[in-house]
Amino acid sequence: MEDVLGRVLVVDDDEVIRQLIAVNLTLEGFHVETASDGQDCLDRVGEVRPDVITLDVMMPRLDGWMTATRLRGGEDTRHIKIMMITARAQEDDKKRGLGIGVDAYLTKPFDPAELIQMVRDLASASRTADG
Repeated sequence: MEDVLGRVLVVDDDEVIRQLIAVNLTLEGFHVETASDGQDCLDRVGEVRPDVITLDVMMPRLDGWMTATRLRGGEDTRHIKIMMITARAQEDDKKRGLGIGVDAYLTKPFDPAELIQMVRDLASASRTADG
């Protein structure tokens, strides 16, 4: 068994939230990289090759919806598990995410233990699908 639970790309324009998520996942044993917005995520996804991407919805340059849509449309990225982390908790937002193909949805403020469990489940599913 590998010593790393999986690779996670944390995407949020709020540096405090980005670091909070990254620290929690790193302490849990994940290899974590970060991106400051959707465009940064798309620019880095090829080099990071994450099992899971956590995406904020409301970000400058490229929001989470467009980022998820582009990830799902890419030959090399459509398999990556996507978890939206957002303050937008309306049912319409969740339906939109499901329509795009988002794998999980976590609303802010979130419980770090719930975040870790959701990412763990997604990374596990990703690795099972790959191998």
